[in-house]
Amino acid sequence: MKKTLLNALALLFIINFAHAQITIPQASSSGSVSSKVGLTDVKIDYARPKMKGRKIFGEGSDFLQPYGEIWRSGANSGSIINFSTDVEVAGQKVAAGEYLIFTIPGKDSWQFMLYSDLSLGGNVEKYDKANEVLSTTVTPIALSQPVQTLTFNISDLSEDNTTAAIELTWADVAIKVPMKVDFDSDVMAQIEKNTKVNVRNYVTAANYYFETGRDLQQALTWINMYLAEGKNSEQFWHLHTKAKILAKMGNKKEAKLVAEDSMSKAKVYEGGDFGYIKRNEDLIKSL
Repeated sequence: MKKTLLNALALLFIINFAHAQITIPQASSSGSVSSKVGLTDVKIDYARPKMKGRKIFGEGSDFLQPYGEIWRSGANSGSIINFSTDVEVAGQKVAAGEYLIFTIPGKDSWQFMLYSDLSLGGNVEKYDKANEVLSTTVTPIALSQPVQTLTFNISDLSEDNTTAAIELTWADVAIKVPMKVDFDSDVMAQIEKNTKVNVRNYVTAANYYFETGRDLQQALTWINMYLAEGKNSEQFWHLHTKAKILAKMGNKKEAKLVAEDSMSKAKVYEGGDFGYIKRNEDLIKSL
């Protein structure tokens, strides 16, 4: 009985000891950055080493990461980038999925690689070219002020949401790797499918064609189909869209009439005009 009690006490001590651990900050804190580019979710998870007074990139063993040597592009198990759809990186096709980021820093150029076998982690000695899905050369950008902690970013997002840059910045240098997405085929498929089940999608389809400079006659057909339903023609904000399409088609006379109709309905709308009085006035002046 005494032995059983001692064993129970010993087990209780072990359990309590196992739970009584001290948590301290890691030398390289974890970081994450994400952005939607077009319809693609891009995310980078990484560990962020700090300069701590060290010389980071340069020629020779005095530097933490000498030129010409492969680098895990982060700390701990390396940096992982995830694409939710197929993309192009530096003009090369990359399938949707997760990849390790490796680089080879240099004075005048850097090599940027994506690697498919995540189990490699930061073990650069076992880097296998067979698992390399992309390799490209980029020109480094010299920084006037040092960045103390490694930072990734999804930068330079274009106005049409089709391009961006994978950016790495640390110490006295930055690199940007261009990427491109294609969402047009997805949007067109959605237009084909969803306008058949929801009349409001005709507005979205018309706007997309208008904004991307596609078949304006088709855009006009779609907006007319929407306005013909029920009391939709009272919605002055969508009448304004029709006026813009007509104006872009060069049909100034009808565009003016529709803009005037939109403006008159906006003036009497109890909920306010949402700025459409001025929008229509500006459109009419531009004709």
